[in-house]
Amino acid sequence: MNNSIVAPADVRAKIEDDIQKRTLTHQANIARLAAAKEFAQTLDAASRHQPKVFLAQGDSWFDYPLIGNGPALGQTDIIAQLRHMGDTPPIILNLAHHGDAATSQMSLPKQERMINALRDPANWLNGKPDAILFSAGGDDIAGDQFCIFLDFNANKATGLNDDRFTKALGMVEACYLELFALRDRVATGVPIIGHGYDFPIPNGRHPICAGPWLKPSLDFCNWSVAQGTGIARQALTKFHDMLTKLASVKSNNFILVETQGVLTPAEWANELHPTPSGFGKMADKFFDAISKNFTG
Repeated sequence: MNNSIVAPADVRAKIEDDIQKRTLTHQANIARLAAAKEFAQTLDAASRHQPKVFLAQGDSWFDYPLIGNGPALGQTDIIAQLRHMGDTPPIILNLAHHGDAATSQMSLPKQERMINALRDPANWLNGKPDAILFSAGGDDIAGDQFCIFLDFNANKATGLNDDRFTKALGMVEACYLELFALRDRVATGVPIIGHGYDFPIPNGRHPICAGPWLKPSLDFCNWSVAQGTGIARQALTKFHDMLTKLASVKSNNFILVETQGVLTPAEWANELHPTPSGFGKMADKFFDAISKNFTG
């Protein structure tokens, strides 16, 4: 038996242990903040000094355990950088895990995890989070399944198969709608803040531990990197259009952070993830949206 092979049950247990440790750290931060004498004395007179408290659910853009393509002592994803931004940085309970598709994030076990977190008063200063940060959709499309959404490069082929991609996008949209419904049941009035990634370069670049996610399917369907870059842009634009539609419905209480067209080619560490500075630019976009939509 190869001891290097980790059983799925062991992986799940490790993830749950990691989430539990994050939760305990978060709760300790909340308890210290709530008990601080300075906080208690200034809360009524200067509520702008009260940090915002968020729940985060997502994929590797919220939980990236590498620096660029190499091992990390810390993390440089959006959540990691948001925690250090502003005069009063937000406190974030991060339930995200790299590699999670939207369908995984909204699966029964992870919905139960979110509900438990939302209902636990130890996680929040005012009974519930100020917002839910959400990053989802990329892992539903990218990966070995990406070839499903591509036409083979032959006469009159356009690259992205609109019919099949639209059907897949419908499943991602269903996950967002389910999150809105969950929020309405458990944390009424809490806004959800999401994003549309950015336009990747499907050149096959990847860390040693994962990927590539796009180029193998493009190779299989006989598309070049240049053509594939256009295909990826087309797919992400359709994804953004879907999110824009969701954000336009007032009852969804959904804020879309505009992240497309932000990164330069040098700010992509690999096919799917920015460099630390690229993640920093994305965190800036989130911080701007938070600042715009929340007083203090």
